[in-house]
Amino acid sequence: MAFLVKYGLVLLALGAWTGWIVAAQLAFPAVFERLRVREPRRLLQLHLDYVIMGVLVIAVGAVLPDLPVWVQVLLVIGTLLNPLLFLPLAFLPHAPRTLWYQLLSVFSFACVTASLTAAAAIGVAT
Repeated sequence: MAFLVKYGLVLLALGAWTGWIVAAQLAFPAVFERLRVREPRRLLQLHLDYVIMGVLVIAVGAVLPDLPVWVQVLLVIGTLLNPLLFLPLAFLPHAPRTLWYQLLSVFSFACVTASLTAAAAIGVAT
């Protein structure tokens, strides 16, 4: 089984586990208030994004199992980091106005964009 397919399965598992956070948030809202979750909807976005990234990575890995390592590395970084960018937003709604968040966002999206563009170019060329 290709590395990206295995990694995509791990992302799907993360999506499943983060679903428990969403369920807990609905069942125990007071706990999330005590934890100072300001934007609970961001936790749902985290959960859904891991599921989406998992499916995307499995598809790319299944169709293009021999992608260059640099493409795979960028895809792994971006697809792990993109969903995580929702976590600070749950606690710090002002995070997008901070330099650290902006730089991390640009880096993460650049990794996903570059890797998927490279995968598309490689796939179309073969």
